[in-house]
Amino acid sequence: MGELNFGRLLRNSRRFGDDEALVDLAHGLRFSYREHLERVARLAAVLGHLSPHRGQGMDSVAVLANAGSTYVELWRACCSGAAVINPLNTRLASAEIVDILNDSASAAIVVDAAHAQPIDDLRPQLPHLRTVVLADRGPTDRSLPHDFLLSELLESQDRAALPDEPAEDQAAVLMYTGGTTGRAKGVVLSQRAITLAAYRMQPVVDIGGPQSFLSFMPMFHVGASSSWSFYLPLGGRTVVLPAFDAAQVNATIGTEQITAIGAVPTMLAMMLDHTDFEPRMFESLELVVYGGAPMTPTLLARLMDAAPNVSIHQAYGMTEMSGIATALTAADHRAADRRLQSVGRPALGVELELRDRADASPTSSGDVGEIWLRSDSMMTSYWNRPEETNAAIVDGWYRTGDAGHLDPDGYLFLADRVKDMIVTGGENVYSLEVERAVSSHPGVIGVAVIGRPDPIWGEAVHAVVYCDPNVVTPEELDQHTRALIAGYKVPKDWTLQDEALPMSAAGKVLKQQLRQRFAAAASEDPSA
Repeated sequence: MGELNFGRLLRNSRRFGDDEALVDLAHGLRFSYREHLERVARLAAVLGHLSPHRGQGMDSVAVLANAGSTYVELWRACCSGAAVINPLNTRLASAEIVDILNDSASAAIVVDAAHAQPIDDLRPQLPHLRTVVLADRGPTDRSLPHDFLLSELLESQDRAALPDEPAEDQAAVLMYTGGTTGRAKGVVLSQRAITLAAYRMQPVVDIGGPQSFLSFMPMFHVGASSSWSFYLPLGGRTVVLPAFDAAQVNATIGTEQITAIGAVPTMLAMMLDHTDFEPRMFESLELVVYGGAPMTPTLLARLMDAAPNVSIHQAYGMTEMSGIATALTAADHRAADRRLQSVGRPALGVELELRDRADASPTSSGDVGEIWLRSDSMMTSYWNRPEETNAAIVDGWYRTGDAGHLDPDGYLFLADRVKDMIVTGGENVYSLEVERAVSSHPGVIGVAVIGRPDPIWGEAVHAVVYCDPNVVTPEELDQHTRALIAGYKVPKDWTLQDEALPMSAAGKVLKQQLRQRFAAAASEDPSA
């Protein structure tokens, strides 16, 4: 048996005994490490029966549920070696859920009350699904369709022992990604990958002891799961909210004396903008980790002003890398120079190269290239997709599809997703560069830059800006942006709106949705 597996990490956390491990605010539940690990062990035994062929293939257990302590327990029980967990995005359409469950051939699924009926409706289309387990923590309508109640399965276990330690190369997680741009792909993460990812964040954020982490990100997202794992070996506790609500998050930070949070910048902006916000609410905070999107200089300054003693860190990564690839540290943020426009330097144990998209040759210093990564926390494969796996993993390197450049000190500056690059008049325009320039205007809350078809230029640069249109004007934004970047990169069209940009559950702007929106408008009005 290997040394790098999640089961060993769980066993090591027993030393924290009666320290608080998990708090479920939605159900008013609090568990010590001893209680939490006993429940995880019982769940592992249950999952072992639901997934009898573990280690012999991809006999995965799917989870379709909203955030809660049961979700954390299921994740840890699966990753202890009991099963391969397949967490499903709760915002997927029915057809997408069917596609994923059939592609993964998940034998069992755990659902909460909100998703029991939808899964039952889809069951005739799911030939591999043998068992539906209803998670009934708290008051639950037991008339909802299910095969077993989770509480009864747990009570049937007469012993609480974690399964034998799994091998390092055994699959632990099957997480589907890429559904916003096409058919979702199942990312296979091994025991070694997720365990290394848990340890990799610790030197990045340089925390000295246990933290009280507030979880409000979607639990099917790799950013959330890596956070639970991150604090486990340090004796930290995880406090779970059912969903993000700015007022509730602000209040909970104070009442629970939260020391650490992870969020996307849009969420941080909503927390600071809330009418009930007062700086004293952040007095207990010691650590803020953000990612998923760039943070505007204005928002960063506001955050640092509201919480001057907080260490702020940025993490850049993706599901295929078990979460983290590069990091911008607290020291980088305190320096307050141009490195704040970067996503930092490679995390410990991560190698990074920039290569030409066409022939995979190394790019010249400072030139934009595709980001290639190599690490032991990299995915094993895309499940059932050998051609796509071979295209993504080349000689042990993962081709991210992101573009960027390195400065002389090794800081990575993102340019764009390669697929999102705009070609206008024969010039390449990277939307992130334009967004960075536009977002430096103090009146801009959020911005997304996309390309729209243009009969003369091929594509025209179009900016959709979240701001107060009564205060900010297109002319003002044009002048501001033109002073920072070349004229051909400046948006030719501006759409100003007083509502947030469309976001995925992971907090990323859904540019494809914006492209479709403006394409539809153009087809209705050719002059648009």
